[in-house]
Amino acid sequence: MAWADLSTIPLVYRLFFLYIEPLSALAGSCYAGGRPAHYLADLTASPSAAALTRTLTPPTATLISLYQLSNLYLLFMLNEALVLRSTASLRTWRVLLFCLLVADLGHLSTMIPLALEKGWAEVFGRFWAWDAMMWGSVGFVYAGASMRTAFLLGLGFGKDAKGKGKEE
Repeated sequence: MAWADLSTIPLVYRLFFLYIEPLSALAGSCYAGGRPAHYLADLTASPSAAALTRTLTPPTATLISLYQLSNLYLLFMLNEALVLRSTASLRTWRVLLFCLLVADLGHLSTMIPLALEKGWAEVFGRFWAWDAMMWGSVGFVYAGASMRTAFLLGLGFGKDAKGKGKEE
């Protein structure tokens, strides 16, 4: 399979959308699907409760949900790593990144129950107190949403290229 010439896409976007974020999504997929009890424990529990939760097998419905989540992370990874790599069409990049931005907002909204339990600032604002799971579930989503928004606004494309480009 020959990859498209993506030189019209600024390097920062190519690095983030073609390498950094797909690898992160793959890691999330492996963690949610490969270690579901650990994933669940790290997502919601206090350190002492997390240690106990890791030793328990989640209920079947929870396992199914985590395997489905793992599959969606895999889809997310494949969309970026393969679909974006296959085209230099800015229209295609914009459409896919817009869809992923909607997914970012949906992903952040799934954290609302935890925010209701622990406080909005704890979950969405106090980044200095976040553990690795919160950085992945909130912080990295902020980064991805920011990158997608910047791309959709044409930031970094230069004055002449802003909003233009190969529109196959």
